[in-house]
Amino acid sequence: MRGIIIVALSLAATGTQAMQPPGDAQIKAELGRGEEIEARIAGDLNGDGVDDIAYIVRGDDKRILRVRLADKGKGFGRAPQGMLDLDAYPLGAAEMSVAKGVLVVKDLTGGTTATAATYRFRLDPEAGRMKLIGLDATMYSRTFAHDGSELSWNLLTGDVITSTLKLSGSGENASYQKTGLKRFRRPIRVYWMEDAPSGEDAFGAAAK
Repeated sequence: MRGIIIVALSLAATGTQAMQPPGDAQIKAELGRGEEIEARIAGDLNGDGVDDIAYIVRGDDKRILRVRLADKGKGFGRAPQGMLDLDAYPLGAAEMSVAKGVLVVKDLTGGTTATAATYRFRLDPEAGRMKLIGLDATMYSRTFAHDGSELSWNLLTGDVITSTLKLSGSGENASYQKTGLKRFRRPIRVYWMEDAPSGEDAFGAAAK
């Protein structure tokens, strides 16, 4: 009887260990030469009560967001559930979080003219793929050299909100004032993670 209990506890421990998200060392062992982990987050993305994982791999002239889901009883497979090519030269590391099954990725890219983008992805259970459900973008001058633009796009409803960031003042007194608020609705369309537009491209994509 004691032997059975020990075996049962051993199997349970093994199963628990298999369901733990891969750590940095495990992920790094799967990367190519010159690649590194820029950011990672663990959280339940498919509602099964087990943490899944999203991470960004950065290498020479490339930067890729990957999502891997845990399969109960089998652990993590190496095949990503979703992938997205990001701008290879960001203005800092991306920020990621998971809330109520939604993966949120905040990324800042560009140069003197920068684009701050916030992506929201959710798993489509029927397709088994990560789908873009929201995209916010702000394009602005980091030196206050010109006007900027803001966009908030709900891809589940097709609702879009845009506004202009009007440059006010100059030098140390320069600032942006939000004007020209517009609300409109576009036909609902599906963007899988692989096809999600960049923050810069979102302005044109939302207007189509």
